[in-house]
This record gives sequence, structure tokens and C-alpha cells, in this order.
Amino acid sequence: MEQLSAKRQPMVTPFYYGWVIVTIAALGVFFSGPGQTYSISVFIDHYIKDFAWSRSLVSSIYSAATLLAGILMFFVGRFIDVHGQRKMAVVVGTVLAIACIWNSFVANAVMLFIGFFFIRLFGQGSMTLIPNTLVPQWFITKRGRALSFMAIGGFLSSAALPPLNAWMINLWGWEMTWRIWGILLLMIFVPLAYFFIRNKPEDIGLLPDGRKEVTSNQKSGLQDNPYDQEVNWTLKEAMKTATFWLLLFCISIPSLVNTGLTFHLVSILGENNISPGFAALILSLMALVGFPVTLIAGFILEKIKVHYVLAAIFIGQIAFMLILMKTFSPAIAIFFGVFWGFIGGFERITLGIIWPNYFGRQHLGSIKGVAMTVTVIGSAFGPLPFGIAYDIFGGYNEILLIMLLLPALGVIAALFSKMPEKRLEA
Repeated sequence: MEQLSAKRQPMVTPFYYGWVIVTIAALGVFFSGPGQTYSISVFIDHYIKDFAWSRSLVSSIYSAATLLAGILMFFVGRFIDVHGQRKMAVVVGTVLAIACIWNSFVANAVMLFIGFFFIRLFGQGSMTLIPNTLVPQWFITKRGRALSFMAIGGFLSSAALPPLNAWMINLWGWEMTWRIWGILLLMIFVPLAYFFIRNKPEDIGLLPDGRKEVTSNQKSGLQDNPYDQEVNWTLKEAMKTATFWLLLFCISIPSLVNTGLTFHLVSILGENNISPGFAALILSLMALVGFPVTLIAGFILEKIKVHYVLAAIFIGQIAFMLILMKTFSPAIAIFFGVFWGFIGGFERITLGIIWPNYFGRQHLGSIKGVAMTVTVIGSAFGPLPFGIAYDIFGGYNEILLIMLLLPALGVIAALFSKMPEKRLEA
């Protein structure tokens, strides 16, 4: 009887239950928002003003906290493989809510470091890693579109949170704004994760993509059967391939560059006489443009080799950084936001799909845990050089020119990041 109940869906649906999983995963990505730079950036100027801190100090605290959080993401990936996404989602959602409430009581630099550490570890890191390892368990042939739909949560978050935070801070103050996010996590995400998430379709008697058992015709044509073609790598096996290390380098670049730009965007655009409110709207515009692009990107990535798309993304990153350096008017700022959003739409899906496509589903938590470690560490170093450059040079052009080197190297690394072939031992 217990075995039978374990095979039941949490609720009866007229469609494949994996799409319910995608919906809750999208909600999880949305609620990673309080730990993401696009949300935290709205609080930065208030910290500097209220506590008389320098921009370099806040950037250093943020980078150090993010770096420590990134180092621990390796263990979060292992915990996901051992305990499953459902338990981890409930625990992480609860701790992130507590971390948000902690941030509402920040009164000194030590408290700020602790607050940044927990929201980066459980927000930016864990609440992104869990959905990105959950959805690939439920889809193989439709993985691209499933991740595209999941990414809607991320784009809604990055579109809504900057202006929403600015509005709530102006209305109630930054302290109450943090508390509101903590309460919403506990009331919405945590219960949904507990009742409706299941780790993989096999747990409730289903198969990936909602398919039936593979037919004999499919079995005889292995070239056309992606289910039989899927190869699962352990972390140790993956680390022996050049592709694994090239991909780690590739994913570090957007996290470093984009985090630095997002963290200081209000200040960068402010140097060009563009108001903080308009800068926040640019972040929202980027997300709104990225939303439809993301939906298209998932279908495209089911057809085109993913490392070619990754190389194109780096070329686009070079282009939007050059545009930012010439953003002296609201019209150009809008163009910058639109172009950044277009590139970001492809980037989000490409970096999500490449790991399960290359290394399989079975050990995805451990493999993506390492990838997320690199991502978070990359984002840790993003704000610091921009803050230091501003304090030294009084502007950002110098650091933007230096940063152009990273996506240029990324183009080369991406082109060499072909899908590895696993040699089976005799």
C-alpha cells in the first residue's frame, strides 16, 4: 500500500505532470530574486547613505560573502544528489526566508556580510541550482522548451524586483522590504515545494517527457532514440574531459561580467546623467525583452549545437559592453537594455541545457554543483573591480575595456567545447 501511494501524482492532471514541476521550478527561480544582484543592487545606495560606507567597502563585503557562498555550492550539489530536490527546496526556501528577515536588521558591516552570505548561498546559488537540476530530470527531448518555460520565472523576477524593491523601499523602507520577501517565501514557495515537487518522473510511475515505454521499433533505431542515447557521467569522469573545464571557464564569464554591470548599473548610468529610476527600468526592460527570446531559444537549442550558440552569446556580450560605454542618453540606454536582454535570453537557456545534454541526468546535482560554485565565485569577483576602478579613476570606462577581454576568450573556449564522448571500458 505504501509503495502504491508513493507512485501516485500529488494531484491528477490531464497533461504530463512534468509541466507542473516546470511551473514550481519557475516559481523557485523567481524566489531566488532576493539573493540576486538585480534585486540587491537597489539596496546598495541606501546602505551607503544610511551607514556612510564607501562603495568599495560594500562591494568588498558583497564579493567576499558571495565568494564564500560559491565555495559551498559544491556541497549543495552533492546534497541534491543524496536528498533530492524536494527536500532541498523546502529547506533552502525556509532558510532563505530567515536570511531575508536577518537582512532587515543589518546595523553594521559584520551583519551585512552575514546577510549577504546567506542570501547569496540560498538565493542566488541554491534556489537557482535546485530548479535547474529538477527540470532536466523530467525532460530529455523537450528539455530546451521546458527550461525555456522555467526561465520565465527568472525573467519575471528580474523584471519585477528592481522597480518593486524601489517602490517598497520608498514606501516602507529597506528594512520592511526585506521582511516582506521573507514572509512571501514562507507563505507561497515553501508549501508548494513540499506538496507538489517530486524528484523525477520515475518516482510517481512516469517516464521523461511523458512518453510511454519505448517500442521495439524505437529500440531498433538507436540513432533516433535519444532515451537510449543518453550517457550519464559521474563528476569524476566529467572532470577528466577537457570540455568540462572549458565549460567552467565559459560559465564564469557571464556571471562575473553581468554581476559587475548589474551591481553598479545605477552608478554607471548615473555617470552619464541617467537617473536611478530610469536605470532600474533598464534592468526591467532587459528582463522583459529576454522573456520572449528565452521561449524561442529553448526550441532553437533543441536543433542547433549548443557550443555554437554559446560562442555567439560571447560575441553579443562584447557588443553590449561597447554600447554601454557610449550610453549618454535615455534612448541609447533603452537600446542597450534591449540588446542585453536579447543576449541574456539565449544565455540563460544555453548555460542551463548544456550540462544535462553533455553529461546526463544521473549525477547532475554534483556536476552542476561544481558549475554553480564557479558561477557564484565568478559573480563574487564581479562587483569588486568595478568598485575599485570607480574609486581610482572616478569612472568605469577603464574597467569596461579590460572586461572585454573575457568574452573574447570565451568565444574561443566555447568553440572548443564540443560534446565529449564517453569511452566504455571493456
